[in-house]
Amino acid sequence: MTFENPAPDALRALLQRVKNIAVVGLSPNADRPSHRIARRLQGWNYRVIPVRPGPKEVLGEKAYPRLADVPDVIDLVDVFRPAEAIASIVQDCISLNLPAIWIQQGIVDENAAMRARSAGMFVVMDRCISVEYRKLILHEKI
Repeated sequence: MTFENPAPDALRALLQRVKNIAVVGLSPNADRPSHRIARRLQGWNYRVIPVRPGPKEVLGEKAYPRLADVPDVIDLVDVFRPAEAIASIVQDCISLNLPAIWIQQGIVDENAAMRARSAGMFVVMDRCISVEYRKLILHEKI
């Protein structure tokens, strides 16, 4: 079975209901895509929760080394890590009973995505959350 992303209406509904987005792999370096996109998410009134070992804070938010360390509600996990790390991140999400995972554009692990979906998670893979927000919420032509 091949993984397919949710339909645009389902993506729009997800983007409209989430508030807290844990960004796994959020770089403190402003030149990195994860930093730029997370800053954009903040501008769209999402709370970004940095998940990355090392920095104490990114984009004005306390950073946590692992998803399990985040004390707040996580509505969505946005992943900026290589494909080899996805299976482990999905396992963490399943263990924590998190509702949704967004695996950024260019990152693909079909087995992990299918496992997350089978566990009841809303799963998006190989799509940019910023591009989809602009198309589906702001109605910009991309």
